Amino acid sequence: MLSSISPLGERARASRWWVTTTAYVLGSLVGGLALGGLFGLLGSVVPDSVRSSPWALGLAAALLLLGLALDLRLGGLSLPSWRRQVDEQWLTRYRGWVYGVGFGAQLGFGLVTIITSSTTYAVALLALLSGSPGAGLLLGGVFGLVRALPSVLMAGVRDRAGLHRIFSTVEKWANPAEVIARVALAAGTVALGVAAVGS
Repeated sequence: MLSSISPLGERARASRWWVTTTAYVLGSLVGGLALGGLFGLLGSVVPDSVRSSPWALGLAAALLLLGLALDLRLGGLSLPSWRRQVDEQWLTRYRGWVYGVGFGAQLGFGLVTIITSSTTYAVALLALLSGSPGAGLLLGGVFGLVRALPSVLMAGVRDRAGLHRIFSTVEKWANPAEVIARVALAAGTVALGVAAVGS
């Protein structure tokens, strides 16, 4: 998305970057809220005794561990995912705020485009386990917002050199971000495992 919605690209399409980016961030937030709220609501219809049972917590821990293994590509396996991406034809077909909201909502919801990390599935699973639409909204909202925030880095881009600097910065932070996601999955696995044994 960084290459699609940049100040240079928006200028070329006679759109205002800040309008499109605001729409994108809000769309991603709403998409994340929808993801978390939906799974929190689904979890709320499951009795507490089932959601907090040792086998349910153990299964959730095993799923997070599987996600971590898939992210690490252990055994040559890869994460199950759609092959679908957002439709880039929207960039020339619609106004900036329209494709901003559309792209953001799809990426914030996370499950309707290419899934590159099992943290997307983990958010849905944890919202389900919470059994609370409110907790699900909180989880999903943070997820959607964090997914969109890198687009704000484009604010100071005025030329191609600035664009390349941002891409380099994002590339530099890609590996640390992966490590943080994997540590979070590992911590979640341990926490759920301990909860399963403790219950």
